[in-house]
Amino acid sequence: MLQPNQKVAVYMEGHINSDYGKMGMGVVRYLSNPIACIIDSTYAGQRCGKVFNIDRDIPIVPTLKDALKLKIDVLILGISPSGGMLPKSWEKIIISALKSGLSIVNGLHVLLEKRYRKYISNPEKSWIWDIRVPQFTPPIASAKAQQLDNKRVLFIGTDMAVGKMTSALELYDWLRGRKVNVGFLATGQIGITVTGSGIPLDAFKVDHACGAVEQEILKYRNCDIVLIEGQGSLLHPGSTATLPLMRGSCPTHLILCHKIGQDSLRDLPSIKFPDLKKFIRLNEKLVEVCGSYSKARVVGICINSSLVSEKRAIQVIDQLECTLKIPVTDPVRFGVENLGLLDNSLQLCKIPKRE
Repeated sequence: MLQPNQKVAVYMEGHINSDYGKMGMGVVRYLSNPIACIIDSTYAGQRCGKVFNIDRDIPIVPTLKDALKLKIDVLILGISPSGGMLPKSWEKIIISALKSGLSIVNGLHVLLEKRYRKYISNPEKSWIWDIRVPQFTPPIASAKAQQLDNKRVLFIGTDMAVGKMTSALELYDWLRGRKVNVGFLATGQIGITVTGSGIPLDAFKVDHACGAVEQEILKYRNCDIVLIEGQGSLLHPGSTATLPLMRGSCPTHLILCHKIGQDSLRDLPSIKFPDLKKFIRLNEKLVEVCGSYSKARVVGICINSSLVSEKRAIQVIDQLECTLKIPVTDPVRFGVENLGLLDNSLQLCKIPKRE
């Protein structure tokens, strides 16, 4: 739906510094469209580069009215709250935007097209894109990805919102910059928005989820490397996403994403993070299923160190590398160059052996 030349505004009222603001942050960080502004009354008057650790000079304005003065075409709803629900206070903004001739990009589970289409002032020009709508019904998965001869790197996590998409997109951009034949399989609303393709994994029925991943991964058969955007976590009681990603993509490599500065799940403090070495083994064993599938090893760890100082982040990276014998980085603070995924010929290194 989103055309490359369309100018966008990102609506983030009340969520710039919220974990729920990851949709907006992902768009601001990676979308190639011209971004006219971010809408948030709390930080109005500032520039995004001063508020976030993002190297973009985008103004923050207080209202939709101010954004309209910048001749925008599209309003992107910049939140991903738990359960994907629409804040009641946002409904007036959506109606005003549509009446003003804007299009809407919606990554929530709540679908807007049917509910608000009557407010579209120019149906020939404007639209509502509900990203979390499956575009096909896939066949049941049958491990076809295992027959591919490329490298398939799945990003896994210890929790929700720990940086799986960010890490994957950072590595994707780095590899493309080195002319590697790499593909990116988006599996969530942010990845789909910024790349223009992919599947909303959490909108597929459970029986169809593996098949949806498999059908998409087969489209990248001609890529040397495919990076698969991870979702959820095996540790989280509300997540069922990791297993269909494993089964559908039959990964050859894994990258673990982990947020430091806390010892438990973000929203469930009673569920503590396990020993990372044990958690890594759990994910590796699930990929392999007692030898029924090919092995995959965790070849790198991407930490999210936004809760701690840079000095502390470096200390944690050194500790993890010493303990786990795996390359570790914070891709936002330190880049992805030292992940150790590539040798001098720009091919993924062999799967490391561990007893």
